This record gives sequence, C-alpha cells and structure tokens, in this order.
Amino acid sequence: MSMFSTGILVLTSPLHTLPLRIAPVLSSAAQLVERTLYVHLHPGLNLGSGSQPRPVFIPPVVDLSTLITRLYSNAADICGHLDIRVLLTNVRAQTTACSGTGVPNCPFPTPQSLSHSPEVVLTDFPLQDPAQSHQVTECLQRYTGHCYVCSPGLPSVLLHSQLKLQEKEEGLKELEKKAKPLETFSDVVVGGTFDRLHGAHKTLLNISCLLANRRFLIGVCDQAMLKKKVLKELIEPYSLRVQRLREFLQDIKPSLQVEIVSLDDPFGVSVVDPLLQCIVVSEETRKGGEAVNKKRIENGLPALVLHEIQLLKDAHHTETEEEKISSSSLRSRLLGTLLTPPKDKSHLPPLPYVIGLTGGSGSGKSSIASRLEALGAVWIDCDKLGHEVYQTGTAAYHRVIEEFGSDILNEDKTINRRALGRKVFGNQERLKALTNIVWPEIALLVKHIISQAKEEGKQVCVVDAAVLLEAGWTDMVHEVWVTIIPEEEAVSRITERDRCDHRGCTALGCRASGRTPNK
Repeated sequence: MSMFSTGILVLTSPLHTLPLRIAPVLSSAAQLVERTLYVHLHPGLNLGSGSQPRPVFIPPVVDLSTLITRLYSNAADICGHLDIRVLLTNVRAQTTACSGTGVPNCPFPTPQSLSHSPEVVLTDFPLQDPAQSHQVTECLQRYTGHCYVCSPGLPSVLLHSQLKLQEKEEGLKELEKKAKPLETFSDVVVGGTFDRLHGAHKTLLNISCLLANRRFLIGVCDQAMLKKKVLKELIEPYSLRVQRLREFLQDIKPSLQVEIVSLDDPFGVSVVDPLLQCIVVSEETRKGGEAVNKKRIENGLPALVLHEIQLLKDAHHTETEEEKISSSSLRSRLLGTLLTPPKDKSHLPPLPYVIGLTGGSGSGKSSIASRLEALGAVWIDCDKLGHEVYQTGTAAYHRVIEEFGSDILNEDKTINRRALGRKVFGNQERLKALTNIVWPEIALLVKHIISQAKEEGKQVCVVDAAVLLEAGWTDMVHEVWVTIIPEEEAVSRITERDRCDHRGCTALGCRASGRTPNK
C-alpha cells in the first residue's frame, strides 16, 4: 500500500490494555504514514455492531495519563520520524454519547479542522469476522468524518486484526467505573524552551492539556534563559517555537484558552498570577516548581499543585548524550548536517564545488579545513590572503596608507597591523572604510585560486573565512558551513594562541561573532 503524508489512528482498545498494544500498532501505522499521525482515543468503540457509532466524551483518568506517556515513549523508539499528536477534544468528565450535530453533549458539534488534513484513517479495532471487513471500514470512515475534517474518500485500514478483545463491553464499562479519576484544574502553567518539539515536550503539553479545564499558560525561554543551553546557536527563533506550540495545542485541545509568554527569568508570571492552580514539572524540574511556590507564598498567593511527570528515556542516545529525550541531544545530532538546502548557484561552475567555511575566531575552522585538505580539497585561507593584500606595493597597501596615514607603517615601510587595528577598533565607520578596501581585494585572490583549481581538475575548494557572511562572499560558494563553539572556550583558545590578555581576547571574540561586549 502507498504511503500517506498524514493519518489519524482511532484507538478502540480498553485504556488499561492499550499500553501493551500500542507498540505493534504504532509500528504498523509507521508503514503507512510518513509525516503526521494523529491519535484519537475511544476505548470500547464497536465498529462491527451494524449501527453507526457516535463519538463520546471519555473521562480524564490516571490510566489515560499513563497511556499518553507510554505512547510518546514508544513512538520515540519505534517511529521517531513521525509527528505524533494525541487529540483530547473528546476528553472531559462526561460520557453521554451525542445523537447528532448541535447537541451540547457531543464532543464534535461540527468536524474539527486539524493543521494537516488526514489522508487515511487507521484503527486497532479487532475484526472478529473477516466478512465484516467492508462494513467496519465504512463505519470507521463515517465515524472519523463526523469528528474531523478529512480528505474526501478517506481510505480506512484495520491494523492488527488478530488482536482479540479481552473484555466484553459490559466488563469495560464496569472497569471504567473503577478507573481512578485524574484531578483537573481551571488554570495550569508550564515553562520550557520547547526547541524542536519532541516526544518529551508533547508528553508535557498533552498531560498539561489533560489537567487544564479553562486556561493553559506557557512560559517559553528567551534571551537570558538561553545563555547556558547546549548549542544555543542552533535553538530555533522564539517566534518559530511559539508558532509550532500554538499549532500543536490548537490540534490537541482547541477549547483551551492558550497563553504563551516570554520567559526571561526562572519564574515569569507563575509567581504573580493569582488564577493559577497547578504547575506541571518533571523529575528534574521539580525543584524549580518548589521555588515557584516559595515565591508565590512570599507574594501572598496560594501554592500551586505540583503535578510531576516522568522523563522519557532516549533509546538511541550515544555515550556523549543525555539518557533522556532532550533538545540538547537533538541539536547535537544536527552538527554536520545541512540546516537549510543550498540556494541555487547556477551562475557558478559545478566544479570545483566551493564550500564557504566560516565561524568565530577560535572555533575550529582551521582544523576542519585541514582535514578536508587531507582528503584532496583546496584550502583557501582568507586570513593568509588578508596578509597578502597588505603587502608593500599592492593596490590595497597604497589605499590603506592614504586612508589611515603613514603612522601605521613599520620602519621597513610594511603595514603594522596592530597599529592599524587600534585605529579601527570600536569605530564602526573606520572599520567599514578598511573593509571596503581589503575585502574586495581578498575576493579577487579567492576567485583566482578557484580558477587555478579548476584548471588543475580539483573537485572541491574550501574558502576558510571568518567574515564570509559579512563580506558578502556567499555568491562565490555553493554552500556555507558554520563552526560554533562556546564563547568561554573560544576566548581560552585565543588567549593561549595569541598570548593576549583575557579582556582583549573577549573583545576579539565578540567582534568575530558580530556582537558588542556587554550587550
């Protein structure tokens, strides 16, 4: 069967048996769906009775919370490529079935629109009689269309028809009566970075939505709260993280009032909002939740209920990564990959293929370029070319003296680059005057070396340039590689390499990364 971009999985097994069945069901679903898989829960749904079933409200119980955690954990192990979303529109402390559109007790008065329109519907419903296959798939199609806006002629697929129900429907109802209810709250709050939503994020968000009846407040880390994050340079922009959060939450529980605020300190509005009742934490953030409560009490507000969820283990982690599913590990796996496809460079000859290698001072550009050179690439070191353009008698040499004066010369008439540096340091206008002279000359030398490499039949050139982006040299390369390193490590390397004091090297590091010290 062909693959579908988006599917919806209708789970009908009893809640207490689903955790054991979910792995094979997800494995089968991953053979048919390649991007987004929505999960709709209706324990006890009978698609083979001959009558058309209607969606019902299912109560928020502890077993449901456990299932959500297991589902996202299994999905991370089995089908990590899928964007799994557990839908909660029909989860509420009310179990009356709806008899038609417009009835107040119906979870779906009108079909709910999802961010991605389902192209196939799957179910774990156990087919007792193969002769009923057509009847069951048609019933499933109509049921799903009553709940969600779907593609016309939605295909229906039965998964694991060999699974048999272990309980009669009457037994299921009795079991549900005994299920432990989950305490819910009017207003719930969480905080986090939410970089590249993964299974652990979704578990936190889903359970928070399960607990919240009216409002869900989310603090999203920004600026100051990102400084100590691993590979913070690869964290998605705040606006993109918020956009993806809103889309996810609109899908899973559109009835909730969702408020997303910037989090620039560990507490945010959680310590001043009087309406909040519950904060959702993990094992490792529980102390943060306790600190929030301490602040609230100091502010004369009641403490929040701390609802703790378990961390999800990462079955695919390496020795250098955390054991739990984390954005830090995901960012580390992005290293050495293309973050965006290269732009069209049809104006460049296909060979040699030119890589623009850039990054701050001390970030390891030379080490990478050296390795590529050992593999046969031509290493074009723009720092060395920068020295060449200052050589006595060159066009840049005369223009620099004319612009900055003869007091930048050594006794032998060569340019004293330290003296020149003192004239431009901290003065953007003078620095621009210098780069307007030097950068075009370096670009000419780069193009000349690339032309020579082409004549020699070389396949790859590496343009090693800290100022590749600032100088506008991306038009000379097919793709750009960026090296990144923590600022503290860069300063340490520069201090040791150049034997400069820590303060001077910090300023140098800031210039190389395009920042201004203390800003």
